[in-house]
Parts: sequence; C-alpha cells; structure tokens
Amino acid sequence: MTWPVRIALLVAVVLVPCLAMAQPIDRHAVVSRHNPSLGAVDRHAPLMVGNGDLAFTADITGLQTFPEQYSDLAPLLTMAQWAWHSFPNPEGYTEASSLRLVAVPGRGEQPFAWMRQGLEAKSNPADAWLRENPHRFSLGRVALSIKDKAGRPARFADLSDTRQTLDLWTGALTSHFTYDGEPVVVETRVATGRDAVLVSVRSRLVRLGRLGVSVRYPGVSAKINPDPSDWYHPQRHVTRLVSSASGRVVLQRQLDETTYGSTIDAAGAAVTRTGDHAFEVAALSGDVLKATIDFDREARGRPAPPFAKASAGADARWRNYWTRGGIIDFAGSSDPRAAELERRVVLSQYLMAVNGAGDVPPQEEGLFSNSWNGKFHLEMHPWHTAHFATWGRPALLERSLSWYVDHLPSARAEAARHKVSGAWWPKMAGPEGRNSPSSISPFIMWQQPHPILMAELAYRAHPDTATLKRYGALVEETARLLASWPGWDATKDRFVLGPPIIPVQENHEPLATLNPAFELEYFRQGLTVAQAWRERQGQARDADWDRVIAKLAPMAQRDGLYLAVENDPELWIQAASAKCKGNAVEHCPNRDHPSFLMSYGLIGSDRVDVETMRATLRAVERNWDLRQTWGWDYPMVAMTAARLGEPEDALAWLFKDQKNNQWGVSGMTPRVHLESFLSPSQYAGAGGEDGAGYRRAAETYFPSNGSLLLAVGMMAAGWDGSSGHAPGFPRQGWTVRSEGLRPLP
Repeated sequence: MTWPVRIALLVAVVLVPCLAMAQPIDRHAVVSRHNPSLGAVDRHAPLMVGNGDLAFTADITGLQTFPEQYSDLAPLLTMAQWAWHSFPNPEGYTEASSLRLVAVPGRGEQPFAWMRQGLEAKSNPADAWLRENPHRFSLGRVALSIKDKAGRPARFADLSDTRQTLDLWTGALTSHFTYDGEPVVVETRVATGRDAVLVSVRSRLVRLGRLGVSVRYPGVSAKINPDPSDWYHPQRHVTRLVSSASGRVVLQRQLDETTYGSTIDAAGAAVTRTGDHAFEVAALSGDVLKATIDFDREARGRPAPPFAKASAGADARWRNYWTRGGIIDFAGSSDPRAAELERRVVLSQYLMAVNGAGDVPPQEEGLFSNSWNGKFHLEMHPWHTAHFATWGRPALLERSLSWYVDHLPSARAEAARHKVSGAWWPKMAGPEGRNSPSSISPFIMWQQPHPILMAELAYRAHPDTATLKRYGALVEETARLLASWPGWDATKDRFVLGPPIIPVQENHEPLATLNPAFELEYFRQGLTVAQAWRERQGQARDADWDRVIAKLAPMAQRDGLYLAVENDPELWIQAASAKCKGNAVEHCPNRDHPSFLMSYGLIGSDRVDVETMRATLRAVERNWDLRQTWGWDYPMVAMTAARLGEPEDALAWLFKDQKNNQWGVSGMTPRVHLESFLSPSQYAGAGGEDGAGYRRAAETYFPSNGSLLLAVGMMAAGWDGSSGHAPGFPRQGWTVRSEGLRPLP
C-alpha cells in the first residue's frame, strides 16, 4: 500500500469522523424526525399541547370533540398548574383532624397524618376530606361543533381520512379529516405568556355554517380521579357573563369558593351562549375560523393579541426551547436501538416541558389527568425536573424549586412538631403544602434531601453568589432536618434512620423498618453537599453535621450483597426461593423499587463498595420481579450500570420489555397497577383488550420521561469522576453527539 493511499485511509477513518463530531448538531432535524403522527385514535395517549402552565389534551380532530373515543384513563382535559379546587368543608377539618400519635424511639410519641384504616379512610371522614382537597380540575372543554346538513351533531363514524401531526419544533398540532366530503384542517396551539388555547379551523363547512367551535365549562366531580370533570350537575357551579362585544365574551367561573376567568375571543365571528355553561363560536364569513380561548386566575378580560401574532409567539417559544437547551444526536449509530432511544429522548423533552415545568411540583400525571387527586408527590420531584438542570434549562427546574423557598415557614413548623430542627417536607401535598393523610406517605423520608440535590444542580448550572443567596436558607434548613432526625444508637456508636420509616421500596412496615439503604446514603450526601454550601458562603462547617456524616450507619450487607433495609437480612435468600424468584407475591421482598441501587446510580455515594454493588445488581437481574417495578426504575438501574462501567447493561435496562416501560407514539408510558399484572392473553380473558390492552388498566406516568432524560444525559455527558466521551454508552455501535449537557454529580 502506497503512502498516499495510507494517508487517504487515515483521513477517512480518523479525521472525517472527528470533523463530523465537531459540526454543530442540526437540532431541527433531530427534533423533527420524531414528530408524532396518528392516522387513527390512540385511545390511551392522545397528543398534548402546552406551555408549562396550561396543557390541552386533544383528540384526533385537534380539539376535544369526541372524548368517548378515549379510555377513561385518558380524558381530554384542559388543566393549569394554578387550577385547584376544594369541596366545602362544613365540619372545619384541619390537618390536626388527621393526626395520630406514633411512638418514635428516643423522642416519645409524635403526630403523623397516618390513615391506619387504609386508603379508603371510611372510619374517619376527616381523612377523606383532607386527602381529597385541594385537587386539580379541568378548566373547560374546547371542541368542534360539526353538523350534518340537517343540523344534527356529527358522529365520529362519519369522519374519514383522519391524520394528525404534532410539530415538536413549534408545539403546533395539525389535524386533518374529511366530513361529508369536505376536508377540514385544524391547528391547535397554546399561547406563550398567557394561558390560552389558539384554534384555527379551515374548511368550506365553516362558511356553510356547519362547522364552528364549542366551549363548555364543567363542574368538579366527586370522583376527581382520573377525570375531575362533572357534566351532570350544572346547578353546582356558575358561569357569569362579565362583558360581551363583537366576537368576544368575558366570563367569570365559580366552583364553590374557587373562581377563575375565561375569555373567548374570535375576530370576525359570533360568540353565542347555548347553555348555562356552554358557548359556540361561528364565523360570520369565509372558510377560516380563528378563536382564542383564554383562562386566567381572575376574570380580567385581558385583550387578546392578534391571532397571527399569538401563534407566532407560541411557535417562537418552542423554537427557543429546542435551540438553547441540551440535545443528543444518535445519527450514524449502527445499534438498531439508537433511533428509538433518540425518539424517546426527544418526546420526553417535549412532554416534560408541557407537564413538568410549572411553578409548583408536578403530579405524576402532569397536566394529563388526575391521580391521588392531582396532588404532587415530593419524593418524585427530581425524577420530573432534575434533568432540566443537566440539560441546560435550569430555569425550568428553579420554577418549582422556588415552591420550597416559599414554604420554608410551614416546613419549619412541621419539623418542630416532630421535635427536630430544620425543615420537614411532606410527601404528598397540594400547593398549600399540607400533609395528605395516608397509610404510607407520612413515613416516607427520601424527599427530605431533595431540595439540596436540586439546589446543587442549580448551583452547578450557575455557580454564583446569587444562586447561593437564593437557596442558602433552603439548603441550611433542610440539612438541619437531615442532621437532627437520625436517632442515636449508643450500643453501636452510630446514628440510625427509623423506625418509623418507609423506604423508597414501599413494601416495608413503618414501625419495624431500620436503616433503609438509599435513605442512609442520601441523608449523608445531603449533609455533605450542605457543608460545601456553607464553605462557599464563607461559613464554618457545622460540627454536628460532620458528626452525623461520620457516624451514620452504613448500608447493611449480607453474603456480599447490599440489603434494602437492615432489619430484613433474608432479602436475597427469599428472593431466590422458588416462591418468590421472578414472581413476587404480596409478602415477597423482591418487588417494587430496587432502591438500594440508587445509592450508586443516582447519587454516586462514596461509601459504596463497587464490587458489592455490582454483585447486588446481578442479584436484581436474577431474582427481582420486574413486573412490579415502575417506569423510573429502568433508567435508575441504567445509571447504576453506567457508573459500574457496564454501558451495555445500562442500555439493556433502558429497553427492558416490561409493561411499565412501554413507550407509545406520543412518548407517554403507562403505570400498570399491581392487580393488572396479567399477560395480554390473561387480561383479554378477564375482559380487557388483547395485545397491549393491559394499558386500559394503566395511567400515564411522567416520572418515566424525566428519569430517562436524567439517565441518558448522564450517560452522554458523564458524572463526577467519569472520563472519556459518552462514558455511559458502548464504544461499538453508538455514535453519540451532544450539546449543552452537564455531568451529574
């Protein structure tokens, strides 16, 4: 081989790929190749548009015209981060009405919002009211009003040629269908800077007076979950006309003590009241109808900007989102999973911007539907939002992080009630921050260090004095709780956690559980980070914190494997038994979250023995009942495998073929309940749908999306102490290009 040929081969093999890696990523191409398109109804995952504060779930027509075509667990709702309601409370229940005294070793009896009777709380109506209130509700239903030639409402069966595409780059949903031989095109957006749905309808049917827009306002159902809308009791709520003008009405809505405003604005159209809570918008001329349906905390009747300007602003907001944050491009990879992983990542970025970027912590269903009455579960908060910081969008994390700052006074009071220092954060709460009664929630504690983790991510994105000042008190007060809650075990010269405590893996008895593995390491890491914050601010280290850091019990082990909790040394013996292996029944320990792996995967604890953790991961892979795991478990385990230097295993976990790790066209994943762990054929025999029909028993679950972003971002950008390009991905089969990502601690 001649030297010129050798040089040419060197250029082709080495320099050309390097030059390609150095080129900016074509972000529009990466995002747009994953635009979700539907040709028919997806009963379980209709598409969403939103702006982080308001979300609108649309059917195949682009609006909310045929809700009956969708699963009961996929209602077509219009939900806002600020839209909360409470039913009347004639008995005057307060949090004190649900408190029960529980013995805490070394601290006497303490009050917890503990529902001994279980979730139904049938024997204590105070528990039921406090658990159900406040709750999220749907602001309204915006639908097409389609009529046949005789003026009768159209049937869904009469629509044909349905097709729908969500343009992720602009956040615009475009829907096409044919009715009575006439094509219809609907464009749907949510405005930026205001909570308004922007609707454009184009068809000859508009000019014929057979196609318009219907706006209806529901009450709140006593059922609340998953669809809080009540369409059957119009006398229980009020829609008051504040003002009207040509093509415009301003309304005030009242549901018990909750009020909000709504304005329907449609230039060149007539807005007609058709019922107590119903309005129709019809064009006065032409084939195009454009309407803005605005929702507001007050009936202010804000002037709507010109429709074209509002639409352009909505598009620009999404372009800004995609061009300024992190991005990953797997183009050029030979691994057949690469395109699917990229699709999941892009769709997750979209869905989390819609559902998880508000000014209060998200609920697990975001703004798609209700579960647990729409309340947020603070232990899930980082799975929803931590990725915003590592993907170059820290401001979106900080929107909900500010909720903790605002609620420091009540968190301090809660800590004092438990006879400890600092700030005690609830597990399940509404925007007011009150504990919700539960048989489990009061004893879950892994949410306590979260504010420190999220504040640290914010600081790593903006390592400046302003960040330290903004969250300094939050970090300090949270750390004081982490240092004062562990109990002192004089017999073993150590600090311990519990009882009472329920770990991440929730199938443990709170009054018997001692030293859950992840909580030990997370409390310790939280204190370690808080000490660094003190030093950054020129303060001395807190000696009491250092004592807890040094003396907090290590994770329990047996036979070279980490245990979930210290008081269950038989974990792996039972997990490997014929009764439990891969098929855990109720009393088997190898089910739910394998959270001991988080001690390394999520937080990289410096007390973890790498080979013990590796052996523990192998034990999980052999013996854990993965049917009874949740959508965020798979990325979490992938993070553990990545830190262990096992990128192939990390990818295998991301693609585990389990019912709670299925990714639909929209990018949504299900949460299948324990009672639904049947094979598709078994489920069909029990009256369900065949194939993927188990999703009929599943709710949408957004922690899957947020945890995927955190894991893949870490695998691409690395973590503290990692080395090399994309350390969490295999060297063979993967071309990983990224921009704007930050390593994980």
